[in-house]
Amino acid sequence: MNNKKVTVAGGGVLGSQIAFQSAFSGFDTTIWLRSEGSIGRSQPKIDRLYKIYLSEIETLRQNLGKPGLQVPGGFGVKAEDLTSEKLSELQEKVESAYKNLKLSLSLEDSAKGCDYYIESMAEIPEDKHVFYRNLNEVLEDKTIVMTNSSTLLPSTFKVDFTKPERYLALHFANNIWRSNSAEVMGHDGTSQAAYDEAVEFAKALHMVPIKVLKEQPGYLLNSMLVPFLNSAQYLLANGIGDHENIDMAWKIGTGAPYGPFQILDIVGLTTAYNIVANHPEANDPTTNAGKIAAMLKKYIDAGKTGVNAGEGFYKYR
Repeated sequence: MNNKKVTVAGGGVLGSQIAFQSAFSGFDTTIWLRSEGSIGRSQPKIDRLYKIYLSEIETLRQNLGKPGLQVPGGFGVKAEDLTSEKLSELQEKVESAYKNLKLSLSLEDSAKGCDYYIESMAEIPEDKHVFYRNLNEVLEDKTIVMTNSSTLLPSTFKVDFTKPERYLALHFANNIWRSNSAEVMGHDGTSQAAYDEAVEFAKALHMVPIKVLKEQPGYLLNSMLVPFLNSAQYLLANGIGDHENIDMAWKIGTGAPYGPFQILDIVGLTTAYNIVANHPEANDPTTNAGKIAAMLKKYIDAGKTGVNAGEGFYKYR
């Protein structure tokens, strides 16, 4: 096991993925959670990831030696280097990750000896400010703090830290074991040393570091993805098309494997709702932002939050 310690604050869709990938990559990993109820919501996500990683390995085993074999990028192995022995090693890493990944309710314990602290909480600025101020009280000098926020800027929260030069953004894509990119974005006070270390950390997680040169809400990926998803949600919220036909139009017209509502189910509807809820017009039901927020809230209130819940716009059970 790597002697570096990683803590992920939040065990949601992406938080659980980041933590499992970190443990899989050999880091001593902890997920910090706010309550016992959070543990009950996070553990099924971890169980699901354990099964997914093992299923990916079994698929590779069944197709070993066949042309066109595609290995998930997060596994850190090239297809041409894949052997039966290497697959056994990958399986051992999955078993070790599942066994050793820790859950903690103590913020102080989660920060003790931590090298990399990744915040992956809901997109609610006020909650993040409170969390960061509390975290700052127990942080060690060596710790680099990184936010996985989808759209919020690190400069918004640098005021919460005694050492803002060791705070920046490291943003992961969903289905981290396959879509293995990590966008690295600092604020105007982030030190070059911390930025460079975040890049190397991303590589150690078997991610491809994407360097964002200036602060940008949404980084590179979500600056393109969020407007696309908003356009699709606008069509549905205004009754112009249903989710299946909107997805079909996109997939057939572009050759893309997923439509926007399939992507939203993967991202999680709670994340999508929190993003649109930050729009200044979200509370006005006559605006597009208000219509989208109301539409998403109906799904969320019904427990249809996406793939991890078994149902979102589509059913998965």
